[in-house]
Amino acid sequence: MDQYQYLLVLAGCLLITLPLELVLGARVWRRPRRLLLTLLPVVVVYSVWDVLAIESGMWDYSERFTTGILLPFAMPLEELAFFVVIPICGLLTLEAVGNVLAGLRALRAGAGLREAALVVHRGGAR
Repeated sequence: MDQYQYLLVLAGCLLITLPLELVLGARVWRRPRRLLLTLLPVVVVYSVWDVLAIESGMWDYSERFTTGILLPFAMPLEELAFFVVIPICGLLTLEAVGNVLAGLRALRAGAGLREAALVVHRGGAR
């Protein structure tokens, strides 16, 4: 079971932040083009960086906590998953916080609780 720990942690991160899409109107998954354009530079830059570090011997991965599935240039599958999952979790959190703050601003401006909740759920002040 140890070899799945890295993937299980990443899955846990997604499970914890996924409700932000549904409950707080983060709308990250509902804008796939924007999500892809956000992820692409992160995945490319950090994959190259990781490969260079692995090739130079400055960086390695525990065989105990990874599945052993290697991508080109000896990058573990889990590392590529990390470069996708963690930015998605960050985007979900950022969008949700923005929506909650928009709801609080609506309350301060005199909106009722129901109206402020709608602001949050609909995605803030978009």
